[in-house]
Amino acid sequence: MVTKIISGQSIRGLLLYNENKVADKEAKLIMASRFGTELDRLDFDAKLARFEHLTFLKPNVKTNAIHIMLNFDREDKLTLPVLQQIADSYMDKIGFGEQPFLVYQHQDANHPHLHIVTTNINADGERMDIHGIGRTVSETARKELEIEYGLIKAEGRQKSEALAIPPIDIEKVIYGKTPTKRAINNVVSAVMRSYKFTSVAEYNAILKQFNITADRGKEETVMFEKRGLVYSIIDQNGKRTGIPFKASQLTGRPTLDKVEKKFERSREIRKTYRDSIKEHIDKVLNSYQSISKNTFISELQKRQLAVVFRNNDQGYTWVEMTYYFLRMAV
Repeated sequence: MVTKIISGQSIRGLLLYNENKVADKEAKLIMASRFGTELDRLDFDAKLARFEHLTFLKPNVKTNAIHIMLNFDREDKLTLPVLQQIADSYMDKIGFGEQPFLVYQHQDANHPHLHIVTTNINADGERMDIHGIGRTVSETARKELEIEYGLIKAEGRQKSEALAIPPIDIEKVIYGKTPTKRAINNVVSAVMRSYKFTSVAEYNAILKQFNITADRGKEETVMFEKRGLVYSIIDQNGKRTGIPFKASQLTGRPTLDKVEKKFERSREIRKTYRDSIKEHIDKVLNSYQSISKNTFISELQKRQLAVVFRNNDQGYTWVEMTYYFLRMAV
């Protein structure tokens, strides 16, 4: 069993992330503790209001959203009642048993995993200390639960090995290695499903990590005016190669309209990860008196972060950096 705790500044964004997974049939709500009603009577507004009732008690605390992930080995045989018991026991062991929390069972990976939504503001309006909680009480709780429920132990194993999944589900496309349409389909489907982006430029920054680009055409063209979108494979120099495909020809029809629908949703969801990403970046920068571009990239990759450098249109030497969690969906 592998656990992860992320703190953030948007309880709404965190709730939206899980509720959208439910709407897409990639997750289901299996438990609502201290909400005072049955699961089927809880709508989004009721869930949000329960959390905001507490966060409004301490408005000066900005980091008040807690996102917990409990990941199990795919060999673990877990029924719904057992998953509910494990989630309830885990929250009690880490000191959050008296907090309202929602437990979602996600079904978008090849291993069982739960996402738990809660807040660190208690009923007295006090901020609960979560500093180092992932390294201390959470680790103790994890080990106790592994023994109690006979779970596959994560101790001494790499996280990706413990979860029985690779660090990332999609690989860079190499022209000629896989049929073009299938290769584009694989990458675009995975990016649309798992990544968060708020503009076409950000969408392309992610796609280009896997040697794919989405082109709207020049502004004066008919394709641009009709909001067309064409996908192509690119080589190591960023040059398009092979046959391009219209969005309407691909699985799921990843048209411009469909891509843009993710923008607003992603803005809210990404707020949940902001503090955690900043912490990782600060740790890398503070570890070196000076750091090269390649070292910066490789150090972030070790932390499951990717960085994309983009020059502006005027050709200035400074660059804009955009960061993405490689496994945000896990």
